[in-house]
Amino acid sequence: MDAIVNKRIKQVLNGNQDAYTEIVDLYQARLYQVCYRMLGNKHEAEDITQEAFLRAFINLHSFDQKRKFSTWIFRIATNLCIDRIRKKKPDYHLDAQVPGTDGLDMYSQVAASGALPVEQLEKMEMQERVQYEISRLPDKYRSVIVLKYMEELPLQEISEILDLPLGTVKTRIHRGREALRKQMSQLPMTEVGGKR
Repeated sequence: MDAIVNKRIKQVLNGNQDAYTEIVDLYQARLYQVCYRMLGNKHEAEDITQEAFLRAFINLHSFDQKRKFSTWIFRIATNLCIDRIRKKKPDYHLDAQVPGTDGLDMYSQVAASGALPVEQLEKMEMQERVQYEISRLPDKYRSVIVLKYMEELPLQEISEILDLPLGTVKTRIHRGREALRKQMSQLPMTEVGGKR
């Protein structure tokens, strides 16, 4: 895939801007997922994904084609997410009332076409809870946890995306896991899928 991407990059640099559409198509879904997992907000994730592709396009002339484009675009998006997180601290909680509703909270927003089995509902609640707890991690831990466990990227690529030494990435993953484990252990058993 890298050869195809590099070919498209050369075409863009030679004036064929339509070739960039193919690059966007290749990476858009994965990049959006990274942004969504880091930000926890669909609209912000869409904005950051679009901004990352725009910045990459503007700076395409500076891309080193000996490197992987995916690493470069993920770095751009991750940095944009971290900037957004720093500018805007979380202003919602899963138990907070949804604006414009009559007392509904975020937990009530689980979509269903019928009655869900209890196990499925508990699994969905647990996934939401884990996502929420990840969003509460400090920025430096959140980014490595998302890239390692949700995007399943290799440590070396995470190191390149975040522009950090490999040892620092390993340390942050370890400390991020510990912080997440500590946060999750402080939840009552009914919130982490235990019996009521």
